[in-house]
Amino acid sequence: MIRQSWDETAAKRARIRGCLLGGAIGDALGNPIEFLSLRSIRETHGAAGVTTLVPDGSGVVGRVTDDTQMTLFTAEGLIRAHARTSSAKGLEGSETAVVRHAYLRWLDTQNHPGPPPAEGTGDLVRSGWLRAQPWLYARRAPGNACLSGLTAKHVPAPRAPLDGTPGPVNTGSKGCGTVMRSAPFGLTGLDPRDCFELAARCAQITHGHPTGYYAAGALAALVACLLDGESLEGATLRTLELLARYPGHEETTTALRKAVDLAADGDPTPEKTESLGGGWVAEEALAIAVYSALARTPAQQILYGPGGKISYDPAPPRTPVQAALLLSVNHSGDSDSTGSICGNILGAHHGDLRLPPSWLALTEGRGTIAELADDFASEFHRSVELYEPYDDVVFPRDRYPLS
Repeated sequence: MIRQSWDETAAKRARIRGCLLGGAIGDALGNPIEFLSLRSIRETHGAAGVTTLVPDGSGVVGRVTDDTQMTLFTAEGLIRAHARTSSAKGLEGSETAVVRHAYLRWLDTQNHPGPPPAEGTGDLVRSGWLRAQPWLYARRAPGNACLSGLTAKHVPAPRAPLDGTPGPVNTGSKGCGTVMRSAPFGLTGLDPRDCFELAARCAQITHGHPTGYYAAGALAALVACLLDGESLEGATLRTLELLARYPGHEETTTALRKAVDLAADGDPTPEKTESLGGGWVAEEALAIAVYSALARTPAQQILYGPGGKISYDPAPPRTPVQAALLLSVNHSGDSDSTGSICGNILGAHHGDLRLPPSWLALTEGRGTIAELADDFASEFHRSVELYEPYDDVVFPRDRYPLS
């Protein structure tokens, strides 16, 4: 067991919380305007587009989508895989199978109004605490490839080479469903390359196109670098260097490089965001999120008018994190996915303390998300005091069952 200092442990816990909660905020911010054109967004919400969380079509503010749902089940699956590997019953290399079981628990939330009963005591899927959360049982425009891919029963080999060969499931699909769920792989504390490869293999559970699984791996590697305290720019460049090692990386690399170059090209605008695509496919969603996180938004100015009247430019006042999240969703495309991925990146970089509290307070499921994030940190980044006996068993086994 590697002992971490208090500062290291606290920073990683804050970044893990920030990554999962930030993703949910971005998801909720983009959800009401997904499928809308930029013109429609501006006609409805003003020239600046959305500037805060707004009601969705049902009048609900802060509602998350399948992006957050699947991210949570990714995190839960990784906790269970790690606990299994650490125990006497576990076998290293079981991650892809255990993560697939977690996605089947997510699939239950799309097909049932509430938690369905387990099929006997040995049910590998219908177990654990996360599936018991009622608010997760809601169908929020899930991706077709995610739904159909899980019926294929494919478990990627844990050491299969990543050589640009299409996977056997949804071979031609590179939808953003791979990347929007993959941030937790980067929070495990593994080397960025190991995070990349685990995320890329698990992406092939549902999507076979190399760009789809490479984009998932790239997000995981980027988050892993941020977890270790690297800058956004440095983490992005390291991810590009890593990508270049894999055959068939070109489409993902081109999209990321375009995002980096665009972020350095003057003030950001929604029109520049749209030049990266709509975010419906994996490399475009990742590029829009990275561009929004890297772009230097104009500094907030406080203006004093006659009689001491105060105004703000831009208005309403916003922090740099809010400005980046707003940039990531105000476009004609998959706004909830690009917002979710951008929130993952910003949260992993800044931690949860920089997340906008007024937006966080309105975000659906934030208590569950924070609880899961703390469990994740306890499982993967434990800090054991010298006087404290080390115990591999962190949680009650019915919370994260091994089998």
